[in-house]
Amino acid sequence: MSTAEHPEDPEPSEPVPAGPLYVPVRPGPAGCSARFFRTPPGERTAVGFTSEARLTATLGTHQSWIRLSEPALRALAEPLGVGRLTVDPQFSAPAAAAKPLPAWRDWDPQHIGVLRVTGAAAVVSCLNLLIG
Repeated sequence: MSTAEHPEDPEPSEPVPAGPLYVPVRPGPAGCSARFFRTPPGERTAVGFTSEARLTATLGTHQSWIRLSEPALRALAEPLGVGRLTVDPQFSAPAAAAKPLPAWRDWDPQHIGVLRVTGAAAVVSCLNLLIG
């Protein structure tokens, strides 16, 4: 058989996962929204998993998800400036530990003074720009 008889590429250069993806979401005021991540160089990416087991192995058992097709996920991400889609990422950084904020009485007075001075300098600088 020649390629003229079958013009389509039997192994596309960009493989598309078969079936809907498991897409991590987070709760929001109007329901849920897709979570976007960053690649190691810092580029934003939409993420989808081919199975629930892969999603929970990477993001944990408490991660919420929805099922979306690959084109639907791309269409959702594109208006937000996210052009990359990562399927089945194998590595993720551990979640940051929640560290309680110190009570106001535990703050160092010098640090608070620095914040006040910095804030006052910013206000004066803005006023100088407005006044001329």
